[in-house]
Amino acid sequence: MQVPKASDVLAEELRERILRGEFREGTVLPPERELVVQTQMSRTTVREALRILEVQGLIRIKTGRSGGAYVQVPGEESVASSVNLMIRGRRIRLAALLETREAIEPACARLAAKYRTDSDLVALETANVAISVESGSLADFLQANVDWHVAVATASHNELLTGFMSALSRAIYASTDNQGFIDAEVRSLTLRAHQRITEAIRARDADGAVRRMSRHVHAYAEAVLKIDERTAIEVPEG
Repeated sequence: MQVPKASDVLAEELRERILRGEFREGTVLPPERELVVQTQMSRTTVREALRILEVQGLIRIKTGRSGGAYVQVPGEESVASSVNLMIRGRRIRLAALLETREAIEPACARLAAKYRTDSDLVALETANVAISVESGSLADFLQANVDWHVAVATASHNELLTGFMSALSRAIYASTDNQGFIDAEVRSLTLRAHQRITEAIRARDADGAVRRMSRHVHAYAEAVLKIDERTAIEVPEG
């Protein structure tokens, strides 16, 4: 039977105390020397445990006079980072990414229509304005596109959905042959779809937002997969 390392045991104990709220966000954990006395563990073990918590995003270590291990609670960016690592590490297929977005994003649109704020609408409109710039580069268009989709998820005020959508959107655009797919017509269709979905969210029309978003992401998925299949067929062997 494998015996866990002392640093893992200490990291687990501190992690549970942080997640239970014993150490609130923004507060500092006891200094290393105090943790050594409390736990009867070596300073090396304590430092290793703190490094584990830092990697997990539960503390932020600052040096200097006001230094220490500051507690931070994982947010949507932590979710996005974990999902992104899984997508890249497992080499998730583009088709699977698109299927996941078709399952998730209409739900984001529904919740956005229910819970959106004025600032959420500003973020959506700002992204749409950036998308509408015809002279913008492909990179600018793609970033504005990601910004709009993440803004819809943000307007849902569900941190898990926002984290998932951040990772999914980035991965989908990174996996797509955008140079061969994005042209003036695609830009125009994208902007029109985004504007109609934004209108439904503004009007708090949840059913309309779901219908329009479902239509938009499904049409995009079909078009991207056709390009993907054609590219695969055209690639010469050897």
